[in-house]
Amino acid sequence: MEQKVVVRYSEAFKLQVVRELEQGRFKNPWEAGRAYGVKGTRTVARWVRQFGKEHLLGKLVRVMKADEETEVKVLRKRVRELERALADAHLDLKLEAAYVKLACQEAGVQDVAEFKKKHGGER
Repeated sequence: MEQKVVVRYSEAFKLQVVRELEQGRFKNPWEAGRAYGVKGTRTVARWVRQFGKEHLLGKLVRVMKADEETEVKVLRKRVRELERALADAHLDLKLEAAYVKLACQEAGVQDVAEFKKKHGGER
């Protein structure tokens, strides 16, 4: 059984990495972590927050008009409805396949495709 290795970094090391990030040696926390061999893509960003240097983290600001926000909500609701409908359709298809298989067994037919041809009719 393989043991999981836990790496713990000292406060001094964390401060050094954050300080160098603040001094501009690295463009972003990910680059600083990679330069120092820090595992985890968000570890250095967590240290930045821990030491109150959030200004070093990039931020995403999304500006929307009111009607755009409403449209996003409507579209998300529609996606949820479509996902539910698709799940129901898949369930219906599975049930139909199981029913056809049972019908074939009752009729003594070995080949389901042949049974569908004979009893399915034209669609």
